[in-house]
Amino acid sequence: MKENQHIEWKEGWRDEYIKWICGFANAMGGTLVIGKNNKGIVTGVDHAEKLMVDIPNKVKDILGIIVDVNLKSARGKDFLEILVEPYPYPVSYRGEYHYRSGSTKQELKGAALDKFLLQKQGKRWDSVPVPQVGVADFRNDSFELFRTKAAKSGRMSDDVLGDNNKALLENLQLAEEPYLKRAAILLFHHAPEKYVPGAYVKIGFFRTDADLLYQDEVHGNLFQQADKTLDLLLTKYLRANISYEGITRVEKYPFPKNALREALLNALVHKDYSSGTPIQISVYEDKIIFWNDGYLPENWTVKQLQEKHPSKPYNPLIANTFFRTGLIEAWGRGIEKIHNECKLVGIPAPEINYDFAGLMITFQAGTKGKTQVETQVETQVEKKAKTPELILRILSAHPEMSLVEIAKITGKSLSAVERAASKLVREGRLRHVGPKKGGYWKL
Repeated sequence: MKENQHIEWKEGWRDEYIKWICGFANAMGGTLVIGKNNKGIVTGVDHAEKLMVDIPNKVKDILGIIVDVNLKSARGKDFLEILVEPYPYPVSYRGEYHYRSGSTKQELKGAALDKFLLQKQGKRWDSVPVPQVGVADFRNDSFELFRTKAAKSGRMSDDVLGDNNKALLENLQLAEEPYLKRAAILLFHHAPEKYVPGAYVKIGFFRTDADLLYQDEVHGNLFQQADKTLDLLLTKYLRANISYEGITRVEKYPFPKNALREALLNALVHKDYSSGTPIQISVYEDKIIFWNDGYLPENWTVKQLQEKHPSKPYNPLIANTFFRTGLIEAWGRGIEKIHNECKLVGIPAPEINYDFAGLMITFQAGTKGKTQVETQVETQVEKKAKTPELILRILSAHPEMSLVEIAKITGKSLSAVERAASKLVREGRLRHVGPKKGGYWKL
């Protein structure tokens, strides 16, 4: 047996080990063994009978809780087992809050302590009331945007949608007289960052991990962030391959729109807004990464999510309001929907990773070993497209590319590409925006 979240071994007793008992009480409970070394071998403990009296009394005086202390023997040596039950309320060690995580004890501070105290009270971060902000501080267009979406979804009655803004917030359980809750600010205030730092989305296009070409920030309430972010991804960051079926124009993106939408909504709903860090979306030529400073629902593993288990939202009030608008179908089904959408278009299911101080979802383009640009250009070269038209086709999908890169992947000489590009600029069909390094082309 090894030390784990439920077991800790100590060779002798010290009063500071009451912190470990505090940690067990605040987590899932556990056993502190006195008289074993860090390999679990019994070394024995002196004055065991006296400790059986002293330890429970000291724990009761300092922590205010009751523990069982049992005398055990092995190989002719005595040792003690201190059994600690999990407590439904926060247990404090002289004003400090300790918590057992894995095989370590941590002192909770800052945002981690706030989160712990809320959980012990049966609350979530988004349900906390906020003083000095009222319905009068909100713009009406935020409510109208919600009413429009909710009316289309059919998940709220016309009578409720016809109520005034204050009554609407109460119906959505976003008010706690005389205050509004944090979720109300994120969902309906035009500038939620005034109250919640980092409540926005940052998007960047990268040539490499260290080479950022351009970026945008999306601000506003969460409904606006959802709409504006997806629109930016589809119109600026992910250029569609355009084809025609008869006279019908067909646009095909490297990643399914609905899967990107679900990943974005997952980030907005499950984000830990107490962190002060924005949601970050990194777009590359052949992949896109969604990252948010959040936690897997209910301490679930990535494997459980991938196995399509249902989960509870990290911010239930935000999730419920999004559900009313039809933006999300059901709690905990986003990952399943993402997998299904990727399967439909023949690209790999995204990789879900929790090793980067948050939740990361990475989509890879399904190009079977070739980059998206190489595949497009290969097809265009086979059709013997003229250099100017070839340049326009490439830049319509990848405006950040340089003429050197275009020459390299097309097999054309740099001078030929430069002449063709100059001709397009003179004709008014192409122009470069921004600095030579870090700018982009506009058709």
